[in-house]
Parts: sequence; structure tokens; C-alpha cells
Amino acid sequence: MLRRALISPRLWLLSVILWAITLFLLSSLPATPHVDGPEIPHMDKVMHFVYFMGGSFLFATHQLLKYGRAAHAMILVATPILLFALIGALDEFHQTFTPGRSGNDPFDWLADLLGAAAGTFLANRLPLQQWCGTKDHLS
Repeated sequence: MLRRALISPRLWLLSVILWAITLFLLSSLPATPHVDGPEIPHMDKVMHFVYFMGGSFLFATHQLLKYGRAAHAMILVATPILLFALIGALDEFHQTFTPGRSGNDPFDWLADLLGAAAGTFLANRLPLQQWCGTKDHLS
């Protein structure tokens, strides 16, 4: 039953929707004050990269399960990267209206874009048929 759920494109699309809702909620929160401890330079860029890598991985996996590995590269690679680049730009714009946040940071957007590319690459390189169960069009 778990394998059947893992190969369901709907499950992966639902996870993308939950990812997007979480992004909106996090972006709506005012900036948090600096916490005690060592300051890691550009940590916000790392967080942008990792978060968008995860979202793009979820969506690229959805695309892969829905259309199969034989699908056109536009579906499997370009669509997730372009979609998450757009989401990143909209997120940066949204943050301009959030108290304590600057928004419109091109380097945050670049981290989003690079994270989206990394997540898409991972989804298309991992052997999904091994951990999701055998599915003919994933071979």
C-alpha cells in the first residue's frame, strides 16, 4: 500500500501544494530577531536553496510519475525549474509587503533558482523504480 501511494502523482502534487502554502505562511511572518550563537554568512541563501530544492524535487517527481522518463525534457526539466523560478520571484515580491523583510533580493531569487535546478536534477537522477516500486515507464 505504501508503494502504491509513493507512485501516485496526486500524492506528490498534494505535497507541492502543501509546500507552497507553507512558503506563503513563512513569507508572511515578520523577520525574526537575530538569535544568539555563531553567525553563518548567507545562511538565508542556504535556506532559500534547500527549501526550493525540496519543492522542485516534489514537483519534478510528480511530473516524472505522471509522464514517465520518456517524456520531453520540457516536461521533466524545464517546467519544474521555470515554475519554481516564478514562485521564487513572486515570493520575493510578496516579502516586500511583510514587515521587517526586504524582499526583491536578486540573490535570494538566484538561490531559489539554483535550488529548483538541483531538486529537478535529483528527481530525474534518483532510481525511483527502486524506492517507489517497479513502474514500467520509469525505467
